[in-house]
Amino acid sequence: MGKRSLPAPILSQPTPELTAQVHDALLQWYRAHQRILPWRTSTNAYAILVSEIMLQQTQVERVLPKYQQFLAAFPTLVDLAAAPTSDVITVWASLGYNSRAVRLQSIARQVLTEFGGQIPASIDELLRLKGIGRYTAGAIACFAYHQQVATVDTNIYRVLHRIFLGLEHPEPRITTGQMFTFAEQVLPPGEAFNWNQALMDLGATICASANPQCARCPLQEQCQAYKDMSQYSLFPGGTVLRQLRKVAEPKTPYETKPFTSTSRYFRGRIIDHLRSLTTNQRITLADLGPILKPDYNQADAAWLLKLVQGLAKDGLLDFQADGIRLP
Repeated sequence: MGKRSLPAPILSQPTPELTAQVHDALLQWYRAHQRILPWRTSTNAYAILVSEIMLQQTQVERVLPKYQQFLAAFPTLVDLAAAPTSDVITVWASLGYNSRAVRLQSIARQVLTEFGGQIPASIDELLRLKGIGRYTAGAIACFAYHQQVATVDTNIYRVLHRIFLGLEHPEPRITTGQMFTFAEQVLPPGEAFNWNQALMDLGATICASANPQCARCPLQEQCQAYKDMSQYSLFPGGTVLRQLRKVAEPKTPYETKPFTSTSRYFRGRIIDHLRSLTTNQRITLADLGPILKPDYNQADAAWLLKLVQGLAKDGLLDFQADGIRLP
């Protein structure tokens, strides 16, 4: 019989006094320590859309130079929608997860055809854009249009959970949907923009997943997780959360494949090679195989075909009988 899952806990509203203390402490910290990021000084919904798609699964430091380069190549939503997809994929180079480039251009084209070229402001309309989820919709509504809405990414989830609810380990954890509702409840009036940015900054710089720097945290006095951890002799020292996680989530040892043998690695190598070809130049799979794997042989043909078909399905390449190229 499998392990029985426990129901997610019912969330109770924190006291107004605690909520006000958290608001004051975090917003004051943010005013003094906020990260200076170019998309934070922009109210251009297109530029903010670009930043949000780029920041999915990619660290800020890697996004910063590419963000500027991408906007220089495609300064407006119209420019992006009209560009050859091969150019968009080429400019996206080094960010990884290349399907995001195709998805971003698809969103731009949908905005042109369905919204007259104006990125919508409401969350409901933003969610009509294919590839936009609740976090990105909330981020655009808040950061581009300064709407008083909550949004929840990984950092915000973790910070809100620790401050108000305590340690997120051991389980049960609350669902993301529950956290969106909770985030709306603790949103400070008129401060959604700064509040959401502050939560992300705190999660990225201090309230990290594995090694939170509690001694530096502006919310130490209000944080329920800090109170939870203070009973352990290991605390403070930055390792308690990892120790609790090991106890709460024991994992069966297993061997992981090196990244250089994964499908994602070879998908990236295929796209990188296609970027190096001249416009409309194709390469056959027979020629591509040895470039990817020095020991490539006929037994690898089915493997390579599957990779190429997957990339074609994702809109990342054009696959014809005479070979492949960027779309």
